[in-house]
Amino acid sequence: MKLKQSFDWPVTLISGGLLLLFVISALVDVDFVSGLVDAGFGFSADYFGAFWQLLMLSVFIIALVLAFSSHGRIRLGKREDPEMSTFKWISIIMCTLLAGGGVFWAAAEPMYHFIDVPPMFPGIDPGTPEAVIPALSLSFLDWGFLAWAILGTLGAIVLMYGHYHKGMPLKPRTLLYPVFGEKIMKNSPLGTMVDAFSIIAVAAGTIGPIGFLGLQVAYGLNALFGIPNVFFTQLLIVIGLVGIAAVSAVTGIHKGIQILSRFNVIFTFILIIAVLILGPGGFVIDQFIGTYGVYLREFLPMSLYRDDPAWLAFWTVFFWGWFIGYGPMMAIFISRISRGRTIRELVVAVAVIAPVVTNFWFTVVGGTGIHLELMNPGSVSDALNEGGLPASMIAIVTQLPLGWLLAAAFLLVTIVFVATTSDSMSYTMSMAVTGSGDPSSVLRVFWASIMGAVASVLLYIGEGSVDALQSFIVITAVPVSFILFPLVWTAPKVASELAVEQGIKEPRRKRSSEQ
Repeated sequence: MKLKQSFDWPVTLISGGLLLLFVISALVDVDFVSGLVDAGFGFSADYFGAFWQLLMLSVFIIALVLAFSSHGRIRLGKREDPEMSTFKWISIIMCTLLAGGGVFWAAAEPMYHFIDVPPMFPGIDPGTPEAVIPALSLSFLDWGFLAWAILGTLGAIVLMYGHYHKGMPLKPRTLLYPVFGEKIMKNSPLGTMVDAFSIIAVAAGTIGPIGFLGLQVAYGLNALFGIPNVFFTQLLIVIGLVGIAAVSAVTGIHKGIQILSRFNVIFTFILIIAVLILGPGGFVIDQFIGTYGVYLREFLPMSLYRDDPAWLAFWTVFFWGWFIGYGPMMAIFISRISRGRTIRELVVAVAVIAPVVTNFWFTVVGGTGIHLELMNPGSVSDALNEGGLPASMIAIVTQLPLGWLLAAAFLLVTIVFVATTSDSMSYTMSMAVTGSGDPSSVLRVFWASIMGAVASVLLYIGEGSVDALQSFIVITAVPVSFILFPLVWTAPKVASELAVEQGIKEPRRKRSSEQ
């Protein structure tokens, strides 16, 4: 049965209304909102942190088992050949999520852990050569295999099955189709709440980086060119970003989004080579290889660490909440661009290649910062402690030869990264409220504009409101995690059904009769 696609007003009004309520409340009393969000953040981290750790690990392990078993040969989306080349496909996947925070945290997180060693590495003095591998290992965990696996492995398998094989809409509620059947599709209060919370979570997760972009680029323009770092500068940056994202979203998956992604991957590769040549290339490569050995060896202990819940809430659980919040909408987006791919290709691209590349990016940027800090203590950490995330990247690259040019290039790549995430998520949010793989261009521009407007208002209120929205992401992850939890058993069930359908596996009844 193919359900009729239509604009979902209840989902739009609920998700948009709650975002509007957040902004109005912050305008009235930002301190009250921040306090309320902090309380919700603490509750979410305390009571759901362990569940999220187990969920992330389970999804990754089950995805690997499916990929490297006979089920890995299953071709998804009722298509025999992929819609786009592998390079274009992986480029879009990489740029969509990495911009969601990786461009801001790549410089800052390794440095934070270098000057304050994570508690799962006791007995190591901060700021010493021995603290390098622990700092990078924890960054690898936070932005590695588990983070990427939750974003589009099992979820994409179930969504592609529901949409392309059963005619269900490309909406978050389709993730629960194997559990509830068509009851969750039409006039379902549960389905409406599933879609609304998924949109709120991804909107919060995208608006945050848009706000941080305004802060980081304004800081960089002030440091490099003396342009005043004021709200008007930040507003112009956000308007420019929304313009790029809107044009890209209007032109669709096969033009704007693809062009931005290819540009960013190629330009980022050039920047990586430049930093390796002009900076401590040998140190970066040595630390990447050495850290990966420790990361793999300590993978399970670090993934399941619970000895210091307060520290976890501030770091790993915060990131887990962020990625879980993105999970349903990223599954929709990856489903839209992955028709014709096998389960093995999907899992390897999303849960193996993407995290390894991300970890190398963190080593190039963050590892260079650590090396500079080792050579000259305070050269990066002082800027980070005083100026926060926006200051760390500039502090690192301006110490290298051609630092001014590198800093300008990093600002450009950061803008395009966030624009890629914004246009991709605008496209996906439009799919979520229509159920269509090709929503109208007006709707895509609407969501891009709304996210830019909210980010601008939060910047006007003050940086604390952007931080509050970041913490709000973790709160939204609580309901979203229960949407993703059934994937642990429904994805293998769906894969078995598809394996029988494609002749990869014999029907159980037939095998039993032959025995």
